[in-house]
Amino acid sequence: MKPLKPEDLRKLSLPELQQRLQQEMERLFQLRQNKAMRKLSDTASIRITRHNIARLHTIITEKQRAQKSA
Repeated sequence: MKPLKPEDLRKLSLPELQQRLQQEMERLFQLRQNKAMRKLSDTASIRITRHNIARLHTIITEKQRAQKSA
C-alpha cells in the first residue's frame, strides 16, 4: 500500500474526501482485525493507513475552513 499524495487529495471534492476517509477507516479496522488474528504479514500497512487518515483529516479541515472564509 502506498501513501496518498496530498496534491492528489486536494484535487478531490469534499464529499469525495469524506468517502475516501470512510474507506481508509474501514481498511484500518480490517488491518487491525487481521493483525489480532495473526493473518497480517505486512504490519507497515497499518502505519501507512493511519497516516493516510491523518492526511485526509487535514485536507478536509483545510477545505472546510476555505469554504467558511469565502
